[in-house]
Amino acid sequence: MKITLKDGSMKEYARPMSILDVAKDLSEGLGRIACVGQVDGETADLRTVLDKDCQLNILTAKDEEGLSALRHTASHVMAQAVKRLYPEAKLAIGPSIADGFYYDIDFARPIVAEDLEKIEGEMKKIIKEALPIERFTLPREEAIAFMKEKEEPYKVELIEDLPEGEEISFYKQGEFTDLCAGPHLMSTKDVGKAYKLTSIAGAYWRGDEHNKMLTRLYATAFSKKEELEAYIIMMEEAKKRDHRKLGRELGLFMMHEAGPGFPFFLPKGMTLKNTLLEYWREIHKKAGYVEISTPIMLNRSLWETSGHWDHYKNNMYTTVIDEQDFAIKPMNCPGGVLVYASEPRSYRDLPLRMGEIGLVHRHEKSGQLHGLMRVRCFNQDDAHIFMTPEQIKEEIKGVAKLINEVYTLFGFKYFVELSTRPEDSMGSDEDWEMATEGLRSALDELGLEYVVNEGDGAFYGPKIDFHLVDAIKRTWQCGTIQLDFQMPQRFELEYIGADGEKHRPIMIHRVAFGSIERFIGILIEHFAGAFPTWLAPVQVKVLPISDKFMDYAKQVTDKLEEEGIRAELDVRSEKIGYKIREAQMQKIPYMLVVGQKEEEEGLVAVRSRFLGDEGQKSLDDFIKALSEEIAKKEIREIKKEK
Repeated sequence: MKITLKDGSMKEYARPMSILDVAKDLSEGLGRIACVGQVDGETADLRTVLDKDCQLNILTAKDEEGLSALRHTASHVMAQAVKRLYPEAKLAIGPSIADGFYYDIDFARPIVAEDLEKIEGEMKKIIKEALPIERFTLPREEAIAFMKEKEEPYKVELIEDLPEGEEISFYKQGEFTDLCAGPHLMSTKDVGKAYKLTSIAGAYWRGDEHNKMLTRLYATAFSKKEELEAYIIMMEEAKKRDHRKLGRELGLFMMHEAGPGFPFFLPKGMTLKNTLLEYWREIHKKAGYVEISTPIMLNRSLWETSGHWDHYKNNMYTTVIDEQDFAIKPMNCPGGVLVYASEPRSYRDLPLRMGEIGLVHRHEKSGQLHGLMRVRCFNQDDAHIFMTPEQIKEEIKGVAKLINEVYTLFGFKYFVELSTRPEDSMGSDEDWEMATEGLRSALDELGLEYVVNEGDGAFYGPKIDFHLVDAIKRTWQCGTIQLDFQMPQRFELEYIGADGEKHRPIMIHRVAFGSIERFIGILIEHFAGAFPTWLAPVQVKVLPISDKFMDYAKQVTDKLEEEGIRAELDVRSEKIGYKIREAQMQKIPYMLVVGQKEEEEGLVAVRSRFLGDEGQKSLDDFIKALSEEIAKKEIREIKKEK
């Protein structure tokens, strides 16, 4: 049996070997830190026995799949601790997730924050016991009987819903056994000491609001304590940056029980939103886009033609008008298609780039709503590009460059994913292959690094997703480029080619911000509410030292506004120190303090978020410098507190 390793070297064995044994043979140190293996590209448990030639990678907690196995094992340790402390609890599911893991549990009594410490303490004991973790399988009927005997109804339901012939596996550690596909580490000891329960939430069983509400225990685990400590610091910083909290404090937006998931933008929030949209229109005009607007509601036949009625109906709001079914649009693309089809097109008209800031509505479950990040109505900065097959690559490259320009302006780094055909899709294999290759070759020519996300494309075509990395290293999926051969076919779109014949255009769906609302939420947290001056709802606060200087302060404010600067006058009869602190709390970039000397000499005393006290300046000089900063859309470094 020949095993090819990641570095290209080869090991030969005369007998079958488990992945763990191979890891130990390669290095005793590797055997101690191995989490899972990767056999011919597929993740495999360390217990997996290799009995034929294969490609093998040994993965540790430094690898995504290895860290996932560590966290999955930690979730079983947490479940075991829960069962020891609360024997009547019924277990549901406990997967690893992006930042840790969770377990959904049906408790006999409500669990509170104080219980988390008890569970952590019991987890410590289980890890110290170094219980071997063993895997075994059972036939379906035996598996069901086994879980019924343990009085675990949720596990029974999961087994009953598995397809016929599916292998049903369990993992056992000490007195605790759980239904699980794995993979897992070899012992509870391998979980280590770097774990923490982070929060409690509610979760409907199987995500269905008609089912019972369970308790979800969130936690995380790392291979090293330093990594856990860094994560905890990041989470504390994230709490300070929470856009829901800052949105209230800065007067940007509000939510109300009268419209769950439907945000209300307040005056300052609208200023922020409109400034973003002005920038969007500016860069798209330069890039050759025209702007359109399409109706918010269209009839059922349109959504049937587009495929949304069959593939997306559960997320759509519908109504009946004149005995006809209508749907509020969850996406802008069918409207854009109708605009394209509204007049004859020639190859000379292509590429046709049409942008739209369209308000869309999608039915999200109440438990998934989260501030501006997950809402039921939002504006998409959509654009649809219609082109010839020969123009595909250059158009994709043009969109990627535009998205790069946007993200670079805000100081975001990002990474790219290429998502391929999902199971629920429409169209021929040939179209999907051509579309996927078009995206892949464009990325290759741009020199953009990317990972392939198999099966995560849209139902009508493959896509490129852009994931932002914010100031505290969290990632957000925002921009996307989706290549679509299907919708032009379904709507029978045409153009007259150079040969005088009719041809079918190719379509690109793309966004840069994604959801404007969500992008604003991300910006709030990225900048911790301290927006760059060009984006700040209030750019300058004018602070008279006393009411005696109110007239001069008003003259200063009027002059700033005449020059297109967003300024506010603080008219309150408060001490100047209080006014300054209030303006700082509102994260306003510049404060102009005016008193007797400033009035007599036509000056302003400048305090900024960037340098602190900048001294006295003439108002004209201040306006000139500030106007240049705004025009350049600079991101100035904020002064660090000592």
